[in-house]
Amino acid sequence: MNPGSLAWKARQKEIDWEDFHKWMLKTCRPEHSRVIVTQSKKYYQCLLNHDFSEISNLKETTRPNAMKALAALSKYLGMHEDFKLLVKNYSLKWTGRSADDLIVDRITKVNNPNEIFEWIKKVKQVRPDLFEFMSFMTVTGLRYVEAVSSYNLIITLSNEDRLNEYYNAETETLEHFRFKKIFFRRSKKAFLSFVSKAMVNSISQKKAIARQSTVTSAVRKKGLKCQFSDIREAHGTLMTKHLKDNEIDFLHGRVTTNVFMRNYFNPSLISDLKTRTFEAISEIEVKIQEDSKRSTIECT
Repeated sequence: MNPGSLAWKARQKEIDWEDFHKWMLKTCRPEHSRVIVTQSKKYYQCLLNHDFSEISNLKETTRPNAMKALAALSKYLGMHEDFKLLVKNYSLKWTGRSADDLIVDRITKVNNPNEIFEWIKKVKQVRPDLFEFMSFMTVTGLRYVEAVSSYNLIITLSNEDRLNEYYNAETETLEHFRFKKIFFRRSKKAFLSFVSKAMVNSISQKKAIARQSTVTSAVRKKGLKCQFSDIREAHGTLMTKHLKDNEIDFLHGRVTTNVFMRNYFNPSLISDLKTRTFEAISEIEVKIQEDSKRSTIECT
C-alpha cells in the first residue's frame, strides 16, 4: 500500500463513526444508516487491511450486507477504487443465492404451513402488549419496518386528530402513498393497506413503538425466535385464494409508482379489491384467533 494514498492515511487515524453516520443520513433512511454503520464497524479492518478473505467466507445471506456497508465506507474514506479492486480480486458477487435456491428454501423451510400462525399466537400470549401490532402486521402483510412506521403513524395522527390524512374510513385503507418520505424507499414501497376501522381504532389507543428494535428485542427476551419476514410470506400465500398475482404484488408494494397511479388508484377497483382482500383477512383472523376469542380484527 502506498504510504501517500488515501487508504494509508485512513489507517493512520480513527474513523469518525459519528461523522460517517451523519454522512449516511444525507442519502439514507435512519434505520438503514444505522445498519450500514454497524456492519462497517464489524468489517472495516478488512477494507483498511486490503484483505477480503473474511468477507469471502461469510454466508451468502450475509455477505451482500457486509459488502454494501464497506462500499459506503469506502466512498466516505475516499477508498472506493480500492474497494472495487478488492471485490474483483476476491471474485465476490453482490447477489446471494439464486432465485431457484430461494424457492426451494421456501418450499422446504416449514413442514407445517400453520407454524407461523402458531408463532404469532405465542408472541401474543407472552407479550400481550404486542397483541395489536402482531395482528396489524399479519393482516396487512407489510414489511417489518413498514409495519412499525405505519403503526406509529396511526397513533401519532390520531393523537393530533389528523388520522383522516392517512386512514380513508370510506374505503378502509391506510393510504401510505400520502407519506412518501416514510413508505417510498429506493427499492421498497408500500402504497396502501386494507385495515378495518375496529383495528385502526384499537391501535390509536396504544403507545407508539419507541424503536424498530423494540419489538424484536421483546420477542427474543421471551426465548422466541423472530419470524417477522415469514408473516409477509404467509399473508401473500393466503391472498392467492382471493386475489390475482398482480393484485398481491400491488398490496406488497412490488409495482412501480407509475403502474400504481395508472392501474390501481381507481375508486371502483379499490372497492372490488377491498371486498376480496377482507375475505382473505377473515381466513387470517381464524388462524391467529386465540382460545380466549380475543381479537381486534373485524372484517366488513
